[in-house]
Amino acid sequence: MRRYETIYILRPTLGEEEINELVEKTNTILTSGNGEIIALDKWGLRKLAYLIKKESNGYYVYCDHGTEPENVTEMERKFRIDDAVMKYMTIKIADSIDAEGIEAARGEYEAAKVAAEKVADEQESEEQKDDSADDDTKTKTDESVTEKSGE
Repeated sequence: MRRYETIYILRPTLGEEEINELVEKTNTILTSGNGEIIALDKWGLRKLAYLIKKESNGYYVYCDHGTEPENVTEMERKFRIDDAVMKYMTIKIADSIDAEGIEAARGEYEAAKVAAEKVADEQESEEQKDDSADDDTKTKTDESVTEKSGE
């Protein structure tokens, strides 16, 4: 079993049900045999850098998985056939991975996700502080302008 990362872009016109169905079909292919999904992350609708199949937006899905090469070949064959998939890319991360490696990778993914959420929360709170500081500065400037015009 090898470790892979796959990112695929789906048509933006698909409904939530159709997206979930396609993701489930893909996961079924990848987990056939003894394959396992390490991480699945739906990044959502994003603007594309250039038109792909006459679309300017796409629904991104990221999947980190440990599976056999035959399963990846089958998944990519289905992607080529399905019109809902606009583009995909699969990268081999490791030549071999076992159950312990999969659990360790899941732990790393969850730790990275928690750390990213923490950083995002900190940045958001800093932005709120900056906004309130800007409001205070503006209020003080407005008061000084009023005082000067009253003289």
